[in-house]
Amino acid sequence: MSPARINSGPGFSLSACTGKISILCVKLSVKSDYATRAVLGLSRAYPHGHSVRAEELAAAHGIPPNYLVQILIELKSKRLVKSVRGKDGGYLLARPPAEITFGDVIRAMHGEVFDSPALSDSKCSPELKSAWQTLQEALNAKSDSFTFQRLAEEGSKERMYYI
Repeated sequence: MSPARINSGPGFSLSACTGKISILCVKLSVKSDYATRAVLGLSRAYPHGHSVRAEELAAAHGIPPNYLVQILIELKSKRLVKSVRGKDGGYLLARPPAEITFGDVIRAMHGEVFDSPALSDSKCSPELKSAWQTLQEALNAKSDSFTFQRLAEEGSKERMYYI
């Protein structure tokens, strides 16, 4: 059987063989990568309580500035970040980094962390639908297990220098 290419949503691609589950590629877009970088940067600034300018965030995390602004606007519409106007303006997290998960950011950019057309296809066999559902639940649970508080703390430990 030749692989059938399935586009499971913006930023996702999945290849599967009809009749058996054979995942060849599940790929998130660069947009989700940049969004997670931005939220991690804002998580590191959160304890200080000051906003971060988009230009500074972009430079620090290797994100094209104009693209980052678009991403921050989407994150703001999903209430993950908020903006501050004025001379000292910029972006802040809308809630503590311990309350924001990797899955939250991916869903803000793409909807589901993982989706398959089989989940809503009435012609898909129950055993395959069950397998797809199990995979979806596992990926959601794993992505929700990473909070940005934890990621920021792990990064701080890696950047510590001991004398």
